[in-house]
Amino acid sequence: MFVAIVASECAPVAQAGGLGEVIFGLSRELETRGHAVDIILPKYDCMRYDHIYGLSVAFEDLPVPWYGGSIHCTVWFGFVHGRRCFFIDPHSQDEFFNRGQLYGFYDDVMRFGFFSKAALEFMLRTNRRPDVIHCHDWQSALVPVLLFEIYQHIGMADQRVCYTIHNFAHQGVTGESILWATGLNRPQYFFDDLRLRDNGNHAALNLMKGGIVYSNFVTTVSPRHAWEAMNTDQGMGLGHTLYTHRGKFGGVLNGIDYDVWNPEIDRLIPTHYTARELDGKYAVKDALRERLWLRKGLKPILAYVGRLDRQKGVELIHHAIFYALARGLQVVVMGSSPEPAISAHFWHLKGLLNDNPDCHLEIGFDVELSHLVYAGADMMLLPSIFEPCGLSQMIALKYGTVPIVRAVGGLVDTVFDRDYSDRPPSERNGYVFQHIDNMAVESALDRAIDLWYTQPVEFRELMVNGMRQDHSWADPGQHYVNIYQYIAAHKPAPAADERGGVEALSETIDEQQGHADARFDNRDALREPLAGPSRPDGAAKRVEALREDIATSPKRAGSEKRR
Repeated sequence: MFVAIVASECAPVAQAGGLGEVIFGLSRELETRGHAVDIILPKYDCMRYDHIYGLSVAFEDLPVPWYGGSIHCTVWFGFVHGRRCFFIDPHSQDEFFNRGQLYGFYDDVMRFGFFSKAALEFMLRTNRRPDVIHCHDWQSALVPVLLFEIYQHIGMADQRVCYTIHNFAHQGVTGESILWATGLNRPQYFFDDLRLRDNGNHAALNLMKGGIVYSNFVTTVSPRHAWEAMNTDQGMGLGHTLYTHRGKFGGVLNGIDYDVWNPEIDRLIPTHYTARELDGKYAVKDALRERLWLRKGLKPILAYVGRLDRQKGVELIHHAIFYALARGLQVVVMGSSPEPAISAHFWHLKGLLNDNPDCHLEIGFDVELSHLVYAGADMMLLPSIFEPCGLSQMIALKYGTVPIVRAVGGLVDTVFDRDYSDRPPSERNGYVFQHIDNMAVESALDRAIDLWYTQPVEFRELMVNGMRQDHSWADPGQHYVNIYQYIAAHKPAPAADERGGVEALSETIDEQQGHADARFDNRDALREPLAGPSRPDGAAKRVEALREDIATSPKRAGSEKRR
């Protein structure tokens, strides 16, 4: 298959969070399975150009319609550690991607609306016709909208869209200007509860909602979070939309890159080790203590690595630091906060605990040190308020560091409580607590600490259980291939518009109101294989089987690694 991934990040060249890791890991897994993958990204001025090989011009002058005129772009091509990447470089006084950072500007919606439009223009004009276009988060949510409303009528009728939501907290809520800019126009058409109108603010448009409505299949990054988004407030206002489109919605757990996060080959730790030979982990623990000036002794190390914000449960992290120290543990915290008040609080805490030989707070992020922390710690705390997937717990498991997590999102799908899980003992790998309060954290910590001190052999078994489980991209990659193959296999013939009798859609789409309405009336027919009751006989069972496979596929202990 030919897959085009349209995203705002790709590790290591352009990355602000976990999205970049997912784009790189998934694309490599797909290529390993024999599929052709193109990644389309903005050409940021702040990219890591030292990780791009053979950067050269792929398309000299790409005019992208924008408002009443057009913005001309250069499209660059280069390999990012073997991945084929195209970079959209607009020549505009707005300097969309020449601002020193990826996000955080007042016109972010316009910046990434233009990027979505440019990605489709590039595919159209270069005759690239992927079987599936895979879009990610609100930044590329307009791609399926533009594809259905414009581009399928001018040469891209067979392309299908898989849309993955990594974070419901950022949805691209905006006004009608984006419609005029992209050529969608017709605010009265799109300000509709069945299309793009925001569920909470009827005077606004919601790009993420548009991605859900117009895509052929929608995923989020873990089966548990898919349920939470549809049935609890973690959908951030989109629960009803997800429920309406539940026939094409599911969760696919992310993976981690075992070429990067693997104690058997990790170049950033002083000693390698395996599940069969764990002694090297204790040598790394000594190295961590030496690096951070922690005193040596028979004590477990509790660690936290990640952002310091309310999503991650900063109040619980604060409490756990002092509780763990009082219980005789050593504590290592590494992270930074985008919120000034939280950042100031942890800087104050760092000053307060700076002379404590059992505690180190690293305010900031250091890649090399993070590997040392994951490998050298005994326990990893993740008390998240919400957690769509989470990578830290999967990394910790691979390094034999026992995770202590709150029962939410992807943490539920990957960490199974030693004492209370219904899984076989060989699959139990950590500790889980339910409530968002200090007592819940203390209870989980107590169980882990007591096991470490009183039953070290069983604690070691818990470590080994986690190390033997497979959280690579092998299973997620297969799930996405299944989704791609299903939606690509159900390509309808180009729909004739009986009401308007128009065969193609021009850029002045606002002049064709009748044609636009007719196209929307035909949307269910166009998406028949994924439209619930209208699915043909047999298709409903195939979709449900696909979604059940995604939601229930276990991570088997001791499963053979593909790499």
